[in-house]
Amino acid sequence: MAPASAITGGEPDGNRHPNVGLILFYSEDGRFRCSATLVSPTVLLTAGHCTDGTLGKTLVDFRSVVAMEPPTGYPVAANPDTGFTQAEIEAAGFLSGTAYTHPDYSNFTDLDNWNDIGVIVLDRPVTNIAPAQLAPLDYLDAFAQPKLNKTIFTSVGYGTEVRKPASGPQKPVPESYPLIRRMAEQPGQKLTHQILQLNGNINDNRGTGGTCFGDSGGPTFLNDYVVAVTSYTYTQNCRYLGGYSRADIEGVQDWLATFGVFPAEG
Repeated sequence: MAPASAITGGEPDGNRHPNVGLILFYSEDGRFRCSATLVSPTVLLTAGHCTDGTLGKTLVDFRSVVAMEPPTGYPVAANPDTGFTQAEIEAAGFLSGTAYTHPDYSNFTDLDNWNDIGVIVLDRPVTNIAPAQLAPLDYLDAFAQPKLNKTIFTSVGYGTEVRKPASGPQKPVPESYPLIRRMAEQPGQKLTHQILQLNGNINDNRGTGGTCFGDSGGPTFLNDYVVAVTSYTYTQNCRYLGGYSRADIEGVQDWLATFGVFPAEG
């Protein structure tokens, strides 16, 4: 398994999910991007592996279309060893925030306790985008098997799209551009106390695709609730099963409450 990145199949999101944004940050290994969801005017929900080890501030961008081809126009930190500063991010016209990781995040070492959840706390509130609603506590339990396979979830993110290249060998590969927000519909496959597993096979006529590299941290919606965040994929071509860290469980929601983020009333 590997951290997930981008939508496979699916379609451009347009403005259907304006509260889903791209986040950009530095770690000891370089500069990376993930996806995240605004869940309060000052807090974005994302994956723990998108916040763990962040250096400096995190850049946030809610544009649906970032770049059809390079360059992206994102700034470069003056000192990559310390990451972005708030001033650098805001001078470039973007929002800045501080990353926090769930205290029980296991970095994929404990298969029973993933807790692949993180947040970005913004330095300035967002006033022109309505936050998404966090699912009520244990909301997904009502969709366990046999109902799960008949339930269609919507995942959103800024990951790479897996498709056939314009030239050369026609083997589908992750393509970094265009860098846009995309969405895919996926049927449920398995549910555990921490993980929602979805079928991202584009040949499954019940859905339209799945998540891949860059979609990490992006939301999975059910009935307009954020029920999970993109966590990992099983294959490098992102055409099989994907794992999504549940956002409706007690250990996650208790932690989010410390940031002033509360679930919808069930």
